[in-house]
Amino acid sequence: MRISSTLLAAAAAIGAAEAQLRGFNYGAFFLNQQAKQQVDFEYEFKKAQALPGTTGWTSARLYTMIQHGTTNTPITAIPAAINTKTKLLLGLWASAGQANINNEIAALKSAISQYGTAFTSLVVGISVGSEDLYRITPTGIANKAGPGAQPSELINYISQVRAAIKGTGLSAAPVGHVDTWTAYVNGSNANVISNLDFLGVDAYP
Repeated sequence: MRISSTLLAAAAAIGAAEAQLRGFNYGAFFLNQQAKQQVDFEYEFKKAQALPGTTGWTSARLYTMIQHGTTNTPITAIPAAINTKTKLLLGLWASAGQANINNEIAALKSAISQYGTAFTSLVVGISVGSEDLYRITPTGIANKAGPGAQPSELINYISQVRAAIKGTGLSAAPVGHVDTWTAYVNGSNANVISNLDFLGVDAYP
């Protein structure tokens, strides 16, 4: 689990009905690069729901739709979320080019088909990318944050995701992006913002 303000910020932007969401960011693999399996996600989701002194953190943000180590198999966090009634802020990794987006979208469509409303009813939003704009800035490059994506690329990916969910159980799901606040106040990214239903902000207190 990785703690940040992303899920809370995105939840507030999505709407008042979802503003009470509490959750963590969940990676697709462990530090040793071993893929998390359904049992691992279920363990983490249940632990979050049972945090002492809380009413339960029952939401999860994912960075990718793809099960680690596969080409485009849906991530096993989805059946884990279904079994634990965990709300999902879906993520599609957007810093690896068009071929990867094709696989992310294929995994998303497969999950919709495979799990139906048991899955789609848990989804509070879809984030296309994470810190992709930050990573192409001088600061991101200096920090060796890895490859990112240009604003025009992100807009293209967002359009592709909207087309993919049209007419499905996720057709009404808000589509947004997660990045640093500095990315959003950069005027060169204004066209990205105008194509989003919500802004997710990564902040690490």
